[in-house]
Amino acid sequence: GSEMCIRDRGSPSNEANRGGDETEHNVTLTNGFYLGKYEVTQAQYEAIMGTNPSNFKGANLPVETVTWADATSFCAKLTERERRAGRLPTGYAYQLPTEAQWEYACRAGTKTAYSFGDAIRTKQANYDNSDGGQTTPVGSYPANAWGFHDMHGNVCEWCHDWFGKYPTDPLT
Repeated sequence: GSEMCIRDRGSPSNEANRGGDETEHNVTLTNGFYLGKYEVTQAQYEAIMGTNPSNFKGANLPVETVTWADATSFCAKLTERERRAGRLPTGYAYQLPTEAQWEYACRAGTKTAYSFGDAIRTKQANYDNSDGGQTTPVGSYPANAWGFHDMHGNVCEWCHDWFGKYPTDPLT
């Protein structure tokens, strides 16, 4: 369904550990969207793609070392399979979220640096690479206020659109 979501994107200039490319600006999301509550697991990826390129193997670990093209191909093949099975409503398709959609879901209505506050601890996310960057099973850490897991840490996520400088003008 359609819904209007207006929010700030980026971060305030006084936020700790802020990158110089995080110019704060307003974004209006004109359509609602669904987002998986977990990262795509290796088992899910292998069931659709027939391969598992991950360095850290485990069925319930997030798939990693995939390219943007791999991720979009996964979405296209998943869409095709679910349409053939009659499980995907007409007009719906699996795709990567836009950067604005991802940030909206990650922040879960908060204005802090992280969805759980201004500081991050190892009990909240897998972000400490002292163990060689080993990934953890999806959902190992508490969800944000909207039920999404692993939005901070574990693996980097691909977005539908390309990374670029944030504009200063509002976007729709």
